[in-house]
Amino acid sequence: MAKQRDPADGGAGRPAGGVQSIARVFDLLETMADLGGIVTLSELAQRSGLPVPTIHRLMRTLVDLGYVRQEPSRAYALAPRLVRLGEGASRLIGTWATPHLRRLVDAVGESANLALLDGDEVVYAAQVQGRHSMRMFTEVGRRAGMHCTAVGKAMLAAMPPDRAVEILRRSGLSAQTAHTLTTVEAMQEELSRIRENGYAIDEEGQEIGVRCVAVALPGERARAALSVSGPSTRMTESLVGAAVPTLLETARALGDELDLAGVAAAGR
Repeated sequence: MAKQRDPADGGAGRPAGGVQSIARVFDLLETMADLGGIVTLSELAQRSGLPVPTIHRLMRTLVDLGYVRQEPSRAYALAPRLVRLGEGASRLIGTWATPHLRRLVDAVGESANLALLDGDEVVYAAQVQGRHSMRMFTEVGRRAGMHCTAVGKAMLAAMPPDRAVEILRRSGLSAQTAHTLTTVEAMQEELSRIRENGYAIDEEGQEIGVRCVAVALPGERARAALSVSGPSTRMTESLVGAAVPTLLETARALGDELDLAGVAAAGR
């Protein structure tokens, strides 16, 4: 289904006062990422609402610059040159997040994490270890499935339901433990509970003996989530209940900081 465009914005996804071609390029790159990184011209046209000749011209420019490559099938794929940009952005966001994660650890005692959406997976961008001798096992740079982690489920629940289902179907829903949800139907029920409750729980779905609670950053930042995680024996219902309000407050504070940074960057 094509994205709905506001006639007042001057073009597909163009913000007021922005440059239309740049807005369109980033819209196409994000659409490619949403669709798993490899797409056809027709898929891009359907999702973006742009004319095929316009998409073809922009994609040829991205191919020439090395940010997109064309497959033998004629489909387009995100190219490795984007990795350097993504790694730099992840490091910067991790730097901004660390003081917020420290406050979470001070309040709850267990390890705090920031994860980002990357294709159909999550990647952990920042972590502050808990105060206890037995600590969490997730580490910065580690990738994991969205269906088996609290951070992934929190991000999925914050997306439009059709997009969440699209990601789940592509991901394969592999079982990491006996507790992993491995069907789209079970995940849809889980996401409905998360939307109702306002937070996600991982009940040993990624790793036996580990429990995690997470919330997505609000608004357009549903591509990131914060979590508190630790051994199931310590992550009791009481601790989770105490952690959720702090997680929500921290997610709002970090989101506000990222908004301010975005405004400052745009003004340079």
